[in-house]
Amino acid sequence: MPTRASARHHPHDDAPDTAEAFRRLAALPPGQRRNEVRDEIVQAWLPMTERLAGRFRSRGESPEDLRQVAALGLVKAVDRYDPGRGNAFESYAVPTITGELKRHFRDHMWTVHVPRRVQELRNRVRFASQDLSRTISGRGPTVAEIAEHAHLSEKEVRIGQEALESFTALSLDAELPGSEDGYSLSDSLGSPDPALDTVVDRESVRPRLAALPERERAILYMRFFGDMTQSRIAEQLGISQMHVSRLINRCCDRLREQVMREQVMREDV
Repeated sequence: MPTRASARHHPHDDAPDTAEAFRRLAALPPGQRRNEVRDEIVQAWLPMTERLAGRFRSRGESPEDLRQVAALGLVKAVDRYDPGRGNAFESYAVPTITGELKRHFRDHMWTVHVPRRVQELRNRVRFASQDLSRTISGRGPTVAEIAEHAHLSEKEVRIGQEALESFTALSLDAELPGSEDGYSLSDSLGSPDPALDTVVDRESVRPRLAALPERERAILYMRFFGDMTQSRIAEQLGISQMHVSRLINRCCDRLREQVMREQVMREDV
């Protein structure tokens, strides 16, 4: 079984000594015995791997998922490590595991696409805020204080702070804070006003209506703006309802034809 190495060889207190196991692994051909030695090395390094995963526990991911991602990084490190190069496994494993954890957050945790530079600003702002919170009591650090501590401009700090709010997206079905009746974000969003199409139609017809004879213009106004029936219009003008119907149809056909002709001419131009 691997034994604990001294701090002189391993900066991390929970780093085991697996140099001999790696030498055996490199000499073994593929097969059950090689898999057993490989599993032995992985098991020996799991405690340190879980501690590395714990550094990321405040970023919104579950501890179990973090441990699994870190373990995956450990397996990759074991499979790719070459003891013949003379470097300690720890110096190769730690950045490999940490890189796997950072890649997980970059590729899977951001629900809003954020450029790499903005992600870096977010991390620097977060770490600076945490450091300052330990020395400032009774209030949070100001933008100027964070900028000075992180060696950033105040504009960069504000960008980083905005990115802190963009790590996860709020569902449109999520209930709004303070709502007691299930009122969700989607309920507060507007929708296209169908009356906008009517505005376009009215503006297209307006000059054509003005050019109609006065009686025909009055009939259309009473029918479509006064909401009067054809019978009532006929009674008011002293003509038959059938005549009113023919006038309305003829006017509408003429207006439609003129508007369509004008639209075709615009498209040709």
